[in-house]
Amino acid sequence: MNYDLNSKKVLADFVRDLPKVELHLHIEGTLEPELLLSLAERHRIAMPYANIEMARAAYEFDDLQSFLNVYYLGTSVLREERDFYELTQAYMQRCKQQHIIHTEIFFDPQTHLSHGVPLDVVMGGIQSALREAELEWGISSALILCFERDREAESTVGLLEDALRIGGIAGVGLDSAELGNPPRKFQEVFKLAKSLGLHRVAHAGEEGPPDYIWEALDTLEVERIDHGVRCMEDPLLVQRLLATKIPLTVCPFSNVELKVFPDLHSHNLGDLLAAGLSATINSDDPAYFGGYLNDNIVETMDCLSLGVEDLIVLQKNAIEASFCSASRKLEMNHLLEKYIKNYTPIS
Repeated sequence: MNYDLNSKKVLADFVRDLPKVELHLHIEGTLEPELLLSLAERHRIAMPYANIEMARAAYEFDDLQSFLNVYYLGTSVLREERDFYELTQAYMQRCKQQHIIHTEIFFDPQTHLSHGVPLDVVMGGIQSALREAELEWGISSALILCFERDREAESTVGLLEDALRIGGIAGVGLDSAELGNPPRKFQEVFKLAKSLGLHRVAHAGEEGPPDYIWEALDTLEVERIDHGVRCMEDPLLVQRLLATKIPLTVCPFSNVELKVFPDLHSHNLGDLLAAGLSATINSDDPAYFGGYLNDNIVETMDCLSLGVEDLIVLQKNAIEASFCSASRKLEMNHLLEKYIKNYTPIS
């Protein structure tokens, strides 16, 4: 390549149509205020927001727990299969617009079950939109069932068995309030998931300490760490992640909004890359954190003065870290390399 991303304008132009992979996306976290209020009206559910401006103003957070309070309130408007379809279809439309060619989506069934929404309703709506996006736009996807770590773990085995009867999940994850909820609580269900050949990931090392990353690796035997930014506090852990090539699904906007870092200039993504770790960029809960994948990439790279080579590494890391088949990974790498070769910088 005989060019560099020497301005934010050039960077944004390069990123716009770059074939991308997203590995850390909560479908409930794509609930934009407009859809939230529309669904609330559909189901006659009272919301503490009289208009869009008030709803957007509520999307301001001091920490993970204050975010979760607003996030879970928003999920209460998701009641019917068509609600989950519309939510997922809107995100997949964004994927098409942002040239995301593969996405791996988390969903939180325990939240919806607590609202009286059956699991087949939740999964049916999400999966219909995912199938449609693959047929119409060629966007591949994987669905990951997340257990909420601030709930009791006893019912999770039954929940996983119910999901498997419905079919269509690629793996299991662990999310929600990290502090005080160590990964070991969910050892039994993750052991079952492994025995069934399911993929395993877990949020760890965002607000929680590096010890939670160790525990996710050793106790849950995860294949990816979601977030994981606090690994840099433990040199032995960094060595472990390097030796085992465990990917990190980093979410810069989310980390700043939830006060893990004071601003993007302070984020340690550049340090993770410099250490040789398999870091990726993702949008987490984009409706709440101010931007989807392209926004996260452009703003973070600009603030950290990362170059085109770093961006290519990030995207190749994401392809390799995905739960796609070897042939799909080869296809995605080919699309990436073709784009890089043929890209003409804006003047």
